[in-house]
Amino acid sequence: MLLCADIGNSHTTLGLLDDGDVVDHWRVATDERRTADEWGVLLRALLGDSPVGEPVRGVAVCSTVPAVLHEWREMLRTYYGDVRNVVVEPGVRTGVPVLMDNPREVGSDRIVNALAAAQLYDGPSIVVDFGTATTFDVVSPRGEYVGGAIAPGIDISLEALGRRGAQLRKVELMRPRSVIAKNTVEALQSGMLYGFASQVDGLVARMLAELRLAPGDANVIATGGWLRWWSRSAASSPPTSRG
Repeated sequence: MLLCADIGNSHTTLGLLDDGDVVDHWRVATDERRTADEWGVLLRALLGDSPVGEPVRGVAVCSTVPAVLHEWREMLRTYYGDVRNVVVEPGVRTGVPVLMDNPREVGSDRIVNALAAAQLYDGPSIVVDFGTATTFDVVSPRGEYVGGAIAPGIDISLEALGRRGAQLRKVELMRPRSVIAKNTVEALQSGMLYGFASQVDGLVARMLAELRLAPGDANVIATGGWLRWWSRSAASSPPTSRG
């Protein structure tokens, strides 16, 4: 059984994989104050309650938060010292060539997204990751990471509006009755939902044009913590493979 951890800025996603299949998963807050012991206790509690019941034979970690990764390294030494583990970071060979000005500055989460796209789909791909930031990562037909784009995420954009707008506030993110809203709450919802839909559609279209590809000639893959909200709200057709 392989335990995989994706440590993001806001949330940490944990999954148990058996021969490549996800058999259990959890999503917890990424708290930089959490110590190695606290992570160890949390993991043991989650794994103990899992119906899978099989011991962890290996651990794979990628992280965008250095302080949390430091505690994870200590936790792995203390609680899983006899289990093989790998941390995806600069210098670790993933099989994905990184064609960037400085490959070491590319986040490990983006490299893992590219790796998954190259392994799971044939041909060129664009991975849209709805996290604290919305990232766009482009994979060539040869499985190379060739670059991408980073935009503010959905939640932090809404939070910024609430802080900087004197008469604005944070609202529940849901689909409004119409694009042309009749009140402030729905105006915020419309701007966030359809604004981000247009941002994704526009950036993907520009990337495809720069690659000289037609929309049907590339995989467009969506992932990330905000994907569930995106799909539920049905702002536009969720990105799918060969879309």
